[in-house]
Amino acid sequence: METHNIPTRRELFTGFFGIGIIGFGGVLPLVHHMLVLRKGWLTDAEFTELLGLGQILPGPNVVNLSVAVGGRFHGASGALLAFSGLLLAPFCIAMLLVSLYQQYRGLPALQQVLAGLAPAATGLIFGMGLRLAARLERSSWCIALAVATFVAIGLLHWPLLPLLLVMVPLAVTLAWHLQKEPT
Repeated sequence: METHNIPTRRELFTGFFGIGIIGFGGVLPLVHHMLVLRKGWLTDAEFTELLGLGQILPGPNVVNLSVAVGGRFHGASGALLAFSGLLLAPFCIAMLLVSLYQQYRGLPALQQVLAGLAPAATGLIFGMGLRLAARLERSSWCIALAVATFVAIGLLHWPLLPLLLVMVPLAVTLAWHLQKEPT
């Protein structure tokens, strides 16, 4: 582990609570900013590694990432605290918003607000993807796998799970074989 700052259990909870309370939709850029840039709990490489793990596990990526980060630093208790911190505020806010939405769902202004949120969330996710891609290894096989995955999902609209079942083992196998080769 290359990190320089080890968070306390309280810092894990409050850090992820802060993300949970201000993040709606595309929180991945916020999580990256907190973990890597602001707190220094993870390096970019560690963040990318844990995010990759979170993406191949069932469930929301950021929730999986919170469990992985908490577990990395403080085992099961850290995982539970990071997970709880991330989800406590959104759960309470979601319950309130569901109640309000039930009352006001017919208002045109509300429909316009909801329609405007989608492009903003897409931009946040795309920007985070570009930031992560900039840190990828610049080997031809890595670029080819990234492009193939993007084409399969973004252009061909292939289902995610079957694609992951092919691409993840392929990427792991290629990385393992290439690390064994003398340079």
